[in-house]
Amino acid sequence: MKRFFFTILSFIMMLFILASCGGQKPEKIRLAEVTRSVFYTPLYIALSEGLFKEEGLDVELKTTWGGDKTMTALLSNGADIALVGSETSIYVNAQGASDPVINFAQLTQTDGTFLVARNDAGHFSWDDLKNKTFLGQRKGGMPQMAGEFVLKQKGIDPKKDVDLIQTIDFANIANSFASGTGDYVQLFEPQASIFEREGIGRIVASFGKESGRIPYTTFMAKQSYLTKNEEAVEKFTRAVYKAQQWVETHSAKEAAESIQDYFKDTELSIIESSIERYKQQRSFALEPVLAEKEWNQLQTIMDEAGELPKRTPHQELVNTRIAEKVTKNH
Repeated sequence: MKRFFFTILSFIMMLFILASCGGQKPEKIRLAEVTRSVFYTPLYIALSEGLFKEEGLDVELKTTWGGDKTMTALLSNGADIALVGSETSIYVNAQGASDPVINFAQLTQTDGTFLVARNDAGHFSWDDLKNKTFLGQRKGGMPQMAGEFVLKQKGIDPKKDVDLIQTIDFANIANSFASGTGDYVQLFEPQASIFEREGIGRIVASFGKESGRIPYTTFMAKQSYLTKNEEAVEKFTRAVYKAQQWVETHSAKEAAESIQDYFKDTELSIIESSIERYKQQRSFALEPVLAEKEWNQLQTIMDEAGELPKRTPHQELVNTRIAEKVTKNH
């Protein structure tokens, strides 16, 4: 009997030791992404390659479909961190938020949308858009503002020269075009390439190439969350940086194979070509530091679109300290 109890006691002690050696329970972070797109490949790499887990984090990802919905989730504590356009933090700040939303890590550095034409003879000119119906993105959102910025550079007044539709919900834009609405549409990948494969339209231009470097999509959190969870945010940012470097040093095919589970209804070849297109135009940021020059360019685009509430200094809504620490020590 003594031997039996000794055996049980030894077993319990062994379990305790093994549990102790296993380290602390991963810290959970609830992350809301504004849409599901190959544009965010580094994020999915951080998840699929276990880079968040390496940092002791359990990141729970949900798609909130639209900048307004994503920011609502963040402000109402439905998410800890949001991946969304930087312009949303400016809008919130202009409303006098007592707990401002701070951009702490940049994921993409160009516009991620493409111009898809329903009918194209193979000799595209920006003037082709004149007097045509353009199915654009949500008013005040970064895709629409960057799109208008490019159109103006090409000598097209988006308010006069095209029939601009902005009343369709973000999640339904692609379906609306597929059902016959609009001559042109502004889409992210892989949707743009899927439409091209299905013969619904053809990619004729890249807004990313035309609009230049801007902090298009960033990770952000409320100031209170950053203050209370700085160590976790640093780990999160480190994982993002590792993922950005992973994407840079691996082929589009390798990246596509790694993130395929996030696009189960999309052919692997489409995912690969979409990633390659983004890599070629340098859409993926190579590091998470959001530079002041890019922040100012963002506000210039917002101003030209008539959507900038007021100029906001870089240091007021951008925290580069965490990202700089991560990139310096890696």
